Amino acid sequence: MGTGWIAERFVTALRSHTQQVPYAVGARTPGRAAEFAARHGMESAYSSYSELLGDPSVDVVYVATPHNHHLEAALSAIAAGKHLVVEKPLGVNADEARRIATAASEAGVYCVEALWTLFLPKFDVLRQLIDDGAIGEPSAVMADLGEWFADSHRIRRAELAGGVMLDLGTYPVTLATWVLGEPADVVALATRADEVDAQFGAVLRTSTGAVASLFSSIDSLTPTTAVIAGTDGELVLDGPFYMPGRFTARDRRGTELVWDEPAVAHEGLHYEAAAVARDIAQGRTESPIRPLTASIRTLRTMDRITLAGDPRSEP
Repeated sequence: MGTGWIAERFVTALRSHTQQVPYAVGARTPGRAAEFAARHGMESAYSSYSELLGDPSVDVVYVATPHNHHLEAALSAIAAGKHLVVEKPLGVNADEARRIATAASEAGVYCVEALWTLFLPKFDVLRQLIDDGAIGEPSAVMADLGEWFADSHRIRRAELAGGVMLDLGTYPVTLATWVLGEPADVVALATRADEVDAQFGAVLRTSTGAVASLFSSIDSLTPTTAVIAGTDGELVLDGPFYMPGRFTARDRRGTELVWDEPAVAHEGLHYEAAAVARDIAQGRTESPIRPLTASIRTLRTMDRITLAGDPRSEP
């Protein structure tokens, strides 16, 4: 559902690295679905989402619409009895995410937020190191993600729920909540431009005293690196930290180990698709890697950062 930038890369990754079949595409703009299908060798193209959802050959729907259309698209897919993968963020706020999660649970269909980063091999290794206590008790996360976008880019259009938080800020906030849990306290400042949030800085603190320092921007390039610090060591993620690539593990005694993998950027989208296929084959309705409660928790934190950063904003 949708034919934009991320849909192109998702289908390309599936075709290149899996045996899954990108079968049909739906778009509301006349001609867009047919063009997309022709480019990617897909069998069916529909000029409406309802036609796509009515096709009995469709097993799983990938929702790649603009953020503020995720709710409508997801609820329609659920009502049609389709399993679904919703591009991040699951909704534009925590309330929308809860509505999607509730509907999917009641219908008994599989639903996951496509937070592809957490499905990468790199993050599987990070998860094992943290769970095994390799850096002791995690006590801090530092992460930034900054890119420059032209005024004409979709990310700067308020009517499409643009802005830094929902597109880029998702990644550092997800990292912080994934490692440290939901914060008890949130302090933030934000800058707005052309009716969207252009950059923000936030400090989060959990009830146990763990702290996260986060920054994201659509106005400037930043190293896009991250550090997960613990009582006995650190995990240093090279930039861009949310993509396939390298990280270094160090402990207080000076031991250093390096994990590296091909920096294939968005070709890594196939890992989440393979995980979804395994989950559905095993009868699951949620992902153990990215359960819907985690998606809601992240969005709840994003909502709090948005409101703290600019009280005029309503998440």
